[in-house]
Amino acid sequence: MKHSEKFKEKMVAKMTGPSKMSANALSKECGVGQPTLSKWLREAKLPAMAKRKPTGSKRWSPEEKLRVVLAAAAAGESGLGELLRREGLHETDLERFREEVQGAVVAGMRPAQRGESPDAKRVKELEKELRRKEKALAETAAILVLRKKLSAFFSAAEEGDTNEESDK
Repeated sequence: MKHSEKFKEKMVAKMTGPSKMSANALSKECGVGQPTLSKWLREAKLPAMAKRKPTGSKRWSPEEKLRVVLAAAAAGESGLGELLRREGLHETDLERFREEVQGAVVAGMRPAQRGESPDAKRVKELEKELRRKEKALAETAAILVLRKKLSAFFSAAEEGDTNEESDK
């Protein structure tokens, strides 16, 4: 059965108005099948949805994301809904922003994993050189101690005062 556009609009208005009815209840009242009513409702919503700007269409800069996350934290639970409406965001968008901000903070705290900065390379070079010099210094100190012991041993041997001869 073919229904007029005016009739369709009236039925859609009943399903969307302030005292809206379900398609099932309206079907029993007016005699039009529930699938037909649901189809009219979907078709009526399509143009409205096409006009509405999707939330993901705006490009949010990192500064804007941080601003929104901080504002949401300051607003608390009571003012969160108002903030989201004002910014045109959903709660899932806010959660994603929070994760991105947190990820950026964590990434800023640990050293870069890809490609070291020139300062980091210089620090590594200096640390390597310091370890090499510490080893050389330790070797030199050991040689000086041995030389001193050897010198003491030979000077005692010349005097005939070695521990071996004194034991006899």
